[in-house]
Amino acid sequence: MHKSIEIDEKIFQDAVKFYGTIFNLPPLASKIYAYLLFDYEKVGITFDEFVEVLSASKSSVSTSISLLLNAELIVDHNKMDERKRYFFINDGYKKIRFEKIVQKMKDELKLLDDLDHFKKNHDDGYNEKIEAYKALLNKYIINIQESLNKL
Repeated sequence: MHKSIEIDEKIFQDAVKFYGTIFNLPPLASKIYAYLLFDYEKVGITFDEFVEVLSASKSSVSTSISLLLNAELIVDHNKMDERKRYFFINDGYKKIRFEKIVQKMKDELKLLDDLDHFKKNHDDGYNEKIEAYKALLNKYIINIQESLNKL
């Protein structure tokens, strides 16, 4: 079997490190994700190609693919006339990722509001830094949501 896509080794290694850190992925899952980044034409990568190209065991590749599928980082498709599954980057994940970021910011705002309410009941002091931080969070939430609507 040959590689169905061309990769740049340095960019691949940089992507493995970056996405492993960003998505908190184990090394092999990060390699699979980084490899899929080079599938510009969306031909899809088969399980067997991952095993061969990454020199990994079938069980390790299977575990890593399951993790990536469950995290919605990748998707799979079967072609009509074949039994093989083809794997692709989940283009919708960018939107999912930022929706999760927005939700975390909203959760933090609620927590800060609850703390602020509690503090006001016990202290007449007003914390300008907290208010500035909350304003910044609100600004970013609006900005990200407007950008998400364009995706």
